[in-house]
Amino acid sequence: MAIYGAVAGKRVLVVDDDPDIRELLFTALEDEGFEVVPAGNGQEALAIIKTFRPDVIVLDLMMPVMDGWQFAHELRARDEGDEDIPLVLLSAARDLKTHAKALAAADIIEKPFDLSELLPKIARVASAA
Repeated sequence: MAIYGAVAGKRVLVVDDDPDIRELLFTALEDEGFEVVPAGNGQEALAIIKTFRPDVIVLDLMMPVMDGWQFAHELRARDEGDEDIPLVLLSAARDLKTHAKALAAADIIEKPFDLSELLPKIARVASAA
């Protein structure tokens, strides 16, 4: 049941190496009317952005292949019109607020998380995009 009607059709890229978290977020966000694409690491996410421009990126920091830090730095360094996509950090990393400030993230969600906390944050960031 969608409760965030203003976000219908907004696009979210979920970047997390945990397949269970990707599936949970994919289902929960789609149920709210978002268009969602999952990625398992930063490298995969950069490739996806070439054909799917999200309104918001939900980003884990600790991942194999390309972590969230490297992904964020590469995204921000691009000159393809997507370097300003807002980031919502979703991580169990220590000092998440410090990481968010360093990466100019729009918001943070600490793992473990509750969907009742996560969904309004993503909706707020997506609505502002």
